[in-house]
Amino acid sequence: MRYQITGKQIDVGEALSTHVKDRLGEVLDKYSQRPTDAQVTFSKSGHEFVCECTVHLSTGLNAAARAHGTEIYATFEECAEKMDKQLRRYKRRLKDHHKDRTSPVETFEASSYILAADTQDDEAAEPESLQPIIVAEMETKVPSLSVGEAVMQMELAGSQMLVFRNEKHGGVNVVHRRDDGNIGWIDPRSTGQ
Repeated sequence: MRYQITGKQIDVGEALSTHVKDRLGEVLDKYSQRPTDAQVTFSKSGHEFVCECTVHLSTGLNAAARAHGTEIYATFEECAEKMDKQLRRYKRRLKDHHKDRTSPVETFEASSYILAADTQDDEAAEPESLQPIIVAEMETKVPSLSVGEAVMQMELAGSQMLVFRNEKHGGVNVVHRRDDGNIGWIDPRSTGQ
């Protein structure tokens, strides 16, 4: 397994890197037999350390956890515990998902844009143009999943929303966490048929 352990304006020493590899390896060995790589990023926010961890599993799914605290080792331990809890919760489904799949999840490229926020304070002011200002343009991967797998991927990644290609009919779908705590599913293909 490949580890990428980095620090944003923080020097991550050899001792912390070794601790991360050992501890994360223990967590991943318990629940997923074949993770491909893990990215762990440490940063500082005010007086607290922030640890973000993303693990790419051989099934094509990603698990993510985030924690913050005043000590860097304790922050990582909290992040590892969150990862452990997520993988434990989805262990059966991860194994079932891998059993049904003979190859990793397929993805296709899509454009992703970051639009500038409207910073006008006066609500009555007319915008100069209806065209949004594009701050950044990137490429992203859209996975081809079943609806159940998409919900599981959204939960594992800790996201509020996931765009995916529905394996059943090939159309683009969205699952999202609603304000009431339930999961919403948008399938434009299912209307009008």
